[in-house]
Amino acid sequence: MDQRDVFLKEFRGGTIGSVGTQSSSEEMFQNQVLRPILKLQNDLFIASFKNYSAKYNRDFHSQTTEKKLATIENAIQKDIKYRNALKGIVIGLFTIEEYLFYLKNSSNLNKRMMTMLIERLKSQVKLFE
Repeated sequence: MDQRDVFLKEFRGGTIGSVGTQSSSEEMFQNQVLRPILKLQNDLFIASFKNYSAKYNRDFHSQTTEKKLATIENAIQKDIKYRNALKGIVIGLFTIEEYLFYLKNSSNLNKRMMTMLIERLKSQVKLFE
């Protein structure tokens, strides 16, 4: 394993969530790779969404909490450029081996990644005020 892979794995931290013998390979990837990266990059995701809402949704701060939650979900689900930027923030912290696994399973892993990211941002909606 090269230095970059070792550094990334140590930098991201350990598994978040349970991984057992019954876990699918995608579930293991989610808990061993995606969750630690999402946690590590949390402040960057918040800053990114603050910038996004200032640029594209100037009235975000005056919206009701319910509308803010819908705006978060809509931005990530429908704005392909923004969604791809968020994926890049995550993928950039993959090891080569993880990236190769991701390429084979990108459709399902992208769904998992974006669902977790949406929930993460929604749970911190108060930070956008």
